[in-house]
Amino acid sequence: MMSKIILITGASSGFGAMAALELSRAGHTVYASMRDPAAHDGKPMGEIARHRQEEDLDIRPLALDVTSDASVANAVEKLIGEAGRLDVLIHNAGHMGFGPTEAFTPEQLTRLYDVNVVGTQRLNRAALPHMRAAGSGLVVWIGSTSTRGGTPPFLAGYFAAKAGMDSLAQSYALELARFGIETSIVVPGAFTQGTQHFAHAMQPEDTARAAEYWSGPYAGVDGEVLRGLAGLEPDDADPGDVARAVVDLIAMPHGSRPFRVHVDPSDDGAEVVNRVADRVRAQLLERIGLAGLLHPSSPT
Repeated sequence: MMSKIILITGASSGFGAMAALELSRAGHTVYASMRDPAAHDGKPMGEIARHRQEEDLDIRPLALDVTSDASVANAVEKLIGEAGRLDVLIHNAGHMGFGPTEAFTPEQLTRLYDVNVVGTQRLNRAALPHMRAAGSGLVVWIGSTSTRGGTPPFLAGYFAAKAGMDSLAQSYALELARFGIETSIVVPGAFTQGTQHFAHAMQPEDTARAAEYWSGPYAGVDGEVLRGLAGLEPDDADPGDVARAVVDLIAMPHGSRPFRVHVDPSDDGAEVVNRVADRVRAQLLERIGLAGLLHPSSPT
């Protein structure tokens, strides 16, 4: 397998950190980007340095804030300057919010959309010209079963943003296919252990309004939601499976990769719904004579 130049966002923790490590172990050059390399007392950077030295891995930390046009542009420019090309772009950066939807301010919802949706657009605009010029490449989107699976309460802002990202990914797939660029969406379930997703979730700023829920008829339901999700997970649920799914996906030959890969030990139903929705999408493209866009052209 030829080593690839890979850029992944949100690599300071969770799925991003795991995927960056596993991809570098598979022999790829991985630019593990994060908003602030000095955050968390520099521990993510320290872990990268340790693995790089102990295992002789080509994993390179990169400052990249998906909410900043300048930061994204600078990061991509640095990568291209060093590596000369970009083979795989992985949209992983994301942020969750947990609490009564009404209690989140509009500005908070805007921030969630900025990270989960608009951030991918910033990075695409910086990175895709290089991939289109090369006539090949792969864009991987780390989605969520919440876009079409069962959706418990108090996660609406995150669910809505991930659904927006999923819709964006579907359209991009069709618009990049003739440039030889392939698209795959990895769809993880609600892993409540092994990542910091829930622990770092945004809380509603309108605390008075949130209190009307927590002290009213929804008292204790927040705990029920978290316990219920955790209870669905098998004891052997491993978030590292998401990272390994990304490694396997990238190892596949061009044109053979599935459009979606589900990694959902809790089996919340998203795979069933996505299978139907993706079939309807394909049938529409066939009806309007554009079925060829469902598969990438051969690399130039």
